[in-house]
Amino acid sequence: MNANYPAVAHRAGYRCEYCRAPEAAFNFAFEVEHIQPKSQRGENDASNLALGCRSCNQFKSDSTSGIDPISAEATRLYNPRADRWDDHFIASADGTIAGRTPTGRATIDCLKINSTRQVAARKLWIVLGIFP
Repeated sequence: MNANYPAVAHRAGYRCEYCRAPEAAFNFAFEVEHIQPKSQRGENDASNLALGCRSCNQFKSDSTSGIDPISAEATRLYNPRADRWDDHFIASADGTIAGRTPTGRATIDCLKINSTRQVAARKLWIVLGIFP
């Protein structure tokens, strides 16, 4: 396990900082993710680390930007250390997450936050009262 996990997970409230998945619903710890990837000279300090579920971390990979599906313009991805989640996203009762901004929409698209499996899981979490 990443040595930074305890502090990063506590700061994140034990939720994925991108899709808000509750870590308690999984049988393993989430991943400590570099917002600015190390491959792009991202530092290994608290200001560059986020808690990510396996799905978000896998699809984000080393991306820092994506395409807003509405404007078709390149835009930066959501940064959990610099942005407020509620400014960029809204969770719906149907299990989907909508983007309020180009950054939110590009992040949803790049990280495949509304995949069939993600939405199905969120619907269950809503019933269980653990999402959002």
